[in-house]
Amino acid sequence: MRIILFLFIFISTLSFAQDKTPVKRDPYLQTSSPAKPQPLKPEDKIKLINADKIIKDPAKYDGNQYFVGNVQIEQKGSILTADEVVLYSEENFAKAIGNTKLQNADGSVITAGEMEYDGNTQKGVARKNVVLTDPKQTIKTDILYYDKLSSQAYFNTGGTISDSQGNVMYTKSATYFLDTKMIDFVGNVKIDNAQYIIEGVNIKQNQNTKVAEFFGPTTITNRANPKNRVYTERGTYRMETKEAFLNKNSKIFYNDKILTGDDMYFNQITGFGKATGNVKLDDPKERRYVKGGYGEIFEKKDSSMITKNPYAVKIMEKDTAYFAAEKIITYQRPDSLDITIKKSFLRAYKKARIYKSNAQGRADSIAFNETDGVMHMYTKPILWSGEKQVTGDKVEAYFNTQNENIDSLKVIGNAFAISKVDSLNLKDEFNQVKGKFMTVYYQGNDIKEARVVGNAQSIAYVDDVNKETKKPERIGITLSACGIIGALFEERALQIISCSIGATADTYPMSKIEPSKRKFPDFNWNTKDRIRKWQDILVDSPNYEEIKYSSDNELYDQAQKAIEKERAKEEAKKPKRVRK
Repeated sequence: MRIILFLFIFISTLSFAQDKTPVKRDPYLQTSSPAKPQPLKPEDKIKLINADKIIKDPAKYDGNQYFVGNVQIEQKGSILTADEVVLYSEENFAKAIGNTKLQNADGSVITAGEMEYDGNTQKGVARKNVVLTDPKQTIKTDILYYDKLSSQAYFNTGGTISDSQGNVMYTKSATYFLDTKMIDFVGNVKIDNAQYIIEGVNIKQNQNTKVAEFFGPTTITNRANPKNRVYTERGTYRMETKEAFLNKNSKIFYNDKILTGDDMYFNQITGFGKATGNVKLDDPKERRYVKGGYGEIFEKKDSSMITKNPYAVKIMEKDTAYFAAEKIITYQRPDSLDITIKKSFLRAYKKARIYKSNAQGRADSIAFNETDGVMHMYTKPILWSGEKQVTGDKVEAYFNTQNENIDSLKVIGNAFAISKVDSLNLKDEFNQVKGKFMTVYYQGNDIKEARVVGNAQSIAYVDDVNKETKKPERIGITLSACGIIGALFEERALQIISCSIGATADTYPMSKIEPSKRKFPDFNWNTKDRIRKWQDILVDSPNYEEIKYSSDNELYDQAQKAIEKERAKEEAKKPKRVRK
């Protein structure tokens, strides 16, 4: 009996004529009426497959007949089921009400409270608790517009999209391309995952490749540590491997630091990131930033590396320190005594330079413990303070972290300190002290005292005040040699305050000390490479013109002339031997 009823219903749908009143459609389904209706091909018509009843009620659906109970209609491989369906055969249009379900040939399924479908355009609208599912994801919204011909589904009333990887996407508006599995999100997009949250204004995501593209301000936030996040205004994100490729106004926030650059990459799983072009690594807690042409960060190791003309700026309360080299590395490590305390370190490798208002230096490499204020300079280090210069095999500088000044230096191996006797003139006069090891003490911003151990030697210019003129007067030069020297650097003099263990000290007047003995053989006063302003660190060497100092040998030359004259007189007094 049911089969007979079904056949009757199916045949009836081909012959029953509906009223000529045009059906009221959703604006999305409105079409411009053609001048002459085109005849439909049989395969283009919406066909009724099943219904329990056919009803025509003048008080319902504008008097159009409708089908009730287990209703199924079909067109081009898509089957729509519902509790009730109003089928407008002449317009090839259907309205479905109650428990509607559209099964498409591509495997997608749409369920809703009600639907409208135009068989001519193959467009439809689903309303009330709409759910679209396919093998890739599930879309939930209040109103869904779909187009079978272009394989698109669209909503603009807000909705969620969930996939098999546990991603849940929230957005005001989205277009889903069913054939390519691409979703175009627009307006306050949020993608929620167990590990991260993506928020942006325009995101395109391919459900096949699991690649998301960002077109506008977008943030990827680490759920476990929200301070660690990625920001970009144009980029690509591989959701399975959690790799971000960032191309415009991008920033990587990690461990209270910020990495920026023209083009960037970051892997949220490994914590590795890199940047090229106008790279800047900012560390607000350390009040330090590093700039360069290329940079890499290692989130899990809390370290970074900057190359291509890098330089670092350490901002202090009263001063600023600048570092430059071919490569700069920064990292943090727990304190060996208290693992809850992190210490910060900076390493500058190959042709390292440093500028600070009270100290400037260069070496092959510099290692700086920023937390404790300890700096190590390796391989041909040279450090300047005012008109004083210190060199050696290795220099260790100890900063007072409170007043930011250098407290002391340790010079290990071939220690050599040079001080210009008078910085206001260009006389070739330098106080010098050298030995195997040296400790240099600062007072304020200047070198005040030195203690030299091991084969200690000094050359010191000695002045005294003339009792009559009350002006300083040169006495001569003191040459000292002993096991340990204690030297005091004064404004214009080097005062030897102690000389012990095999001590020898002789003071020579200026007339009796030859110029070659006024400097040690390895005297190395350097003005060409001297860093005089912070911008000088940006080049390998500022290559200043060497300062030419004038030698004051007048007294010595006069004494030598007098000696030669006396020698000539003595030679003249000697009897001449005459050969017979």
